[in-house]
Amino acid sequence: MLKIYHNTRCGKSRCALQTIEKSGQPVEVVDYLKNPPTEAELRDLLALLGKKPLELIRQKEPIFQEKFKDQNHTDEEWIKIMITHPILIERPIVVFDGKAWVARDEQSLEEIEAALGD
Repeated sequence: MLKIYHNTRCGKSRCALQTIEKSGQPVEVVDYLKNPPTEAELRDLLALLGKKPLELIRQKEPIFQEKFKDQNHTDEEWIKIMITHPILIERPIVVFDGKAWVARDEQSLEEIEAALGD
C-alpha cells in the first residue's frame, strides 16, 4: 500500500500528493499533524529512510528554534520530541513497497514515479 504522511498546508506535500494521485495507485493519506505516527511507526520510517531522528526534524520551525535549538538529545529523546511535536517531522514522507522518501525535491518525485511505474 502506498502511504503519504501529508500536511495540506505544505506546497511540497501537495505537489507530492498530486504526483502520486496521477499514478492511479490507491494511496493512504495520513494527516500526520492530526494523527502523528506512533513511536514504532516513526522508528520504521527512520529505518526505511536510513536517517537519524535529528535528520528528519525541521530545524527552521519556530518551535524548534524556541525550544530545542542548540540542545543535545539522544535519538530516543528526539523521537519522543517528534511524536509530541509532529510539526517538526519533515514532510512529505512517501512509503511504497518497502521504500521511503522525503519527497521535497524533483529527484525524489522522479524516484517515486519510477517505483510506482514498476
